[in-house]
Amino acid sequence: MSTLGDRVRQVLDEHVYKNVIWKSVFRHGFPDTDRNRTLVVLSNIFLHLHPAKLKGHAVRMRYTWCMGGLSFFMFLILTISGVFLMFYYRPTPEYAYNDIISLREDVPLGMFMRNVHRWGAHAMVLIVWLHMLRVFMTGSYKAPREFNWGVGVILLKLTLLLSFTGYLLPWDQLAIWAITVGTNMARATPGMGHEGPLTSMIGLDAGYDRFQVVHSKSDIRFLLLGGSIVGPPALLRFYVLHCVFLPLVAGFLMAVHFWRIRKDGFSAPL
Repeated sequence: MSTLGDRVRQVLDEHVYKNVIWKSVFRHGFPDTDRNRTLVVLSNIFLHLHPAKLKGHAVRMRYTWCMGGLSFFMFLILTISGVFLMFYYRPTPEYAYNDIISLREDVPLGMFMRNVHRWGAHAMVLIVWLHMLRVFMTGSYKAPREFNWGVGVILLKLTLLLSFTGYLLPWDQLAIWAITVGTNMARATPGMGHEGPLTSMIGLDAGYDRFQVVHSKSDIRFLLLGGSIVGPPALLRFYVLHCVFLPLVAGFLMAVHFWRIRKDGFSAPL
């Protein structure tokens, strides 16, 4: 007579382990052997994020500073707190500032969640910079990891852009004039700003003339603001960039980053 454990295993084997979805996620199923149990863990990124083989000193805290994992952790914290804030924020000039005041004074834990999001953003910028510094100082950008270094540089820029776009959302005087200064500098971007180099070759302009007529070859500042000044179109565009576009791009590139770490192995000092 078969035991209850044997019956349970038989049911799992027939209805779970042989299922198409299960096989697409876990490539090594039964027979239940020591080798198969090891392969289930080592070949699945959800169960074993690190490469199957790596040098022990390559994962020591005094070498890695744990900055890569902390960067991803801060991204998760910012995503969760940001989703919470989105429930109480409306990206229009009529409501944006009042919604921030309401978060501070009326919403339960609103001030706490906003402070978590704000200080988490500052911490993420610092941690990503330290992570890049560690990778550079230890030579971890060298072959065969040049591609992953490039992905990391793009992620650094996205981190700064996330902080920059989020700065406008409180819609107070500090935010409006800070974004005004930042976007004015974009006018001198090479090949993208109407005051920068290569502009004459491309034919860019400020996006409007003295009669406020919009031109087709607008520069990067006009595209960011949706006009000539920081106004309602700028607030909506920064909101979409901050809450939707940039996080999706950053999440995709982080997945590529982790995948390359598995392929290339952890960097180790010479």
